[in-house]
Amino acid sequence: MPPIRVAELLAAVAGSLSVVTALAIIWGARLTIPRDLYVSELGAQGMPTAEWFRVALLLIVAGGSLVAWAGRGIRSRVRVLDAWTPSVSLWVGSALFLFASQVTCTPGCPVPYGPDFVWQDFWHTTAAVLAFAAACWAMLQSAFARGHRVLAVISAASGISVAVIAGAGGLMSVFRWQAEFGSRLEFVATTMASGWLVLLGATIAGRILKPVEQVTAVAA
Repeated sequence: MPPIRVAELLAAVAGSLSVVTALAIIWGARLTIPRDLYVSELGAQGMPTAEWFRVALLLIVAGGSLVAWAGRGIRSRVRVLDAWTPSVSLWVGSALFLFASQVTCTPGCPVPYGPDFVWQDFWHTTAAVLAFAAACWAMLQSAFARGHRVLAVISAASGISVAVIAGAGGLMSVFRWQAEFGSRLEFVATTMASGWLVLLGATIAGRILKPVEQVTAVAA
């Protein structure tokens, strides 16, 4: 196997493992809090889970970047979605999550409008929302990927589900209606988006290994 393919394989596997670890940390931190809360509040100033939240986001940044590099050859067959690759969307999302990991929300993570407006909350929320949007765009691009039928089906289902669930949870927070249920929806959307990224890495790794298996079978 050429060295570049070995590097891509290692990046895909390491990226997937990094995201799995991040998701485990997020859920582990969530289970220590005896009330409903949005994901970002785990990293709010003064929260006992703040450092764990920061570590989890950094692992997502690293994992997303590695998987994006390994899958940089994936392209959409739809003209509008082919303006740039899913990898670029993932890198943009990773950069925004990196920002969100360093600029966390204030205690309580209030919605940044009205009397509770604070610039720190505004920038954190904006970065997080745009990061989710970039991830959903990457899923949509991958849903029309050339030569990746299984990835396309999974990406289409994931992209639609994450966009709808995360959007509903976000609107519940904005309108302060059933926010507790909205926070649960956000955790579901976070889990699904992370799961898709892991599957993307696994799919890339599988396609790299497939030619090796075929050569081995022929040699045998």
